[in-house]
Amino acid sequence: MSVPLPSTFTTRTIDADGVGIHTAVAGDGPPVLFLHGYPQTHLIWHEVAPALAETHTVVLTDLRGYGDSAHPDPVTDDVYAKRAMAHDQLLVMQALGFDRFAVVGHDRGARVGHRLALDAPEAVRGLAVLDIVPTRYTFAHVDATFGLGYYHWFFLATGNGIPEHLLGQDPEFWIRTRMTARQANGRGFDENAVREYVRCFSDPAVIAATCADYRAGAGVDLLHDDADADAGRRVSCPLLALWGEHSFVGRTYDVLQVWREYADDVRGTAVPSDHYLPEEAPTEVTSALREFLAP
Repeated sequence: MSVPLPSTFTTRTIDADGVGIHTAVAGDGPPVLFLHGYPQTHLIWHEVAPALAETHTVVLTDLRGYGDSAHPDPVTDDVYAKRAMAHDQLLVMQALGFDRFAVVGHDRGARVGHRLALDAPEAVRGLAVLDIVPTRYTFAHVDATFGLGYYHWFFLATGNGIPEHLLGQDPEFWIRTRMTARQANGRGFDENAVREYVRCFSDPAVIAATCADYRAGAGVDLLHDDADADAGRRVSCPLLALWGEHSFVGRTYDVLQVWREYADDVRGTAVPSDHYLPEEAPTEVTSALREFLAP
């Protein structure tokens, strides 16, 4: 099976304080770090990244616990706190020789990018967040509609091994139904990419790690977010928000207004998709990123 990334991308595993982060790099020019979401890998960028590599150094990674990166045992919530996951990515970019770079994140990767911009503002020159509003805002505005639309947030955060056991019975069913349920009117998913998502997610260690990611999101991440709010810390670099016009985020929130509560310089727009913007609307996402990332 061919992976849908061109041969111009070179792959390696970079050690981030003992956590191996699977990384693919291509291009030349200003560096941009791309972070994927749940339940995927760096291959969510398989159409966007090659186009942007024409003008930028593009770095794609699998988050800790996802894809072919290491899957530390989630012995405590801190192991999959966004702070720890963001620190991994900072170390990867430093290992590649980049002290200052832009970050583009989708879904969980956007939450990692948000934390990275708060914890290392000197390193992040620009942040693009795709189809999210901040975690703290989301939990503060939970209602029945959110509970039904984002039920996986609560299911995956359940303890006692419940989601791990259930997902382990048929991981492919979970991957395919999660993705197709949140796709509308955009381009279909690349089957080779989907098979890679299934391959990676079929590892019980990945299932455990990704559940821990969501448990951290409902726990320790909120403590970190509350501390930022109490201290008045906001995203200081330019922030681009993109969202699907058919997505839950697009239908539910005034996305730009929400982000202006958390960042100083916010711009953005909807694109014709549901949740998986880089795969459903790659042309529109690439165009918006080109403009945002221009020197």
